[in-house]
Amino acid sequence: MTIDNTTVDKLAKLSSLTIEDDKKEAIAAELGQIIEFVENLNEIDVSHVDATFTTIAGGQPLREDEACKVDGMSEAIMKNAPKSEDNYFVVPAIIE
Repeated sequence: MTIDNTTVDKLAKLSSLTIEDDKKEAIAAELGQIIEFVENLNEIDVSHVDATFTTIAGGQPLREDEACKVDGMSEAIMKNAPKSEDNYFVVPAIIE
């Protein structure tokens, strides 16, 4: 897969990042290297490996999922949000 400036622009828009024009070529090259590495992983024979594996005897220990309320937690979180309304995060629309 080839990464070009159009792909970098699209990824920048989807991730709400601003990428300077002089850095786009370097980012495209880095993304291309990452994709090449991941494509190399497809060549590894994993047919003999179980779909799931854990080193914990008996599997992963589970706990009850209990809701708890910490006073002031939601206010502290919302205070750090770039934009919020009626105790919800406001994010830009990404679907046109």
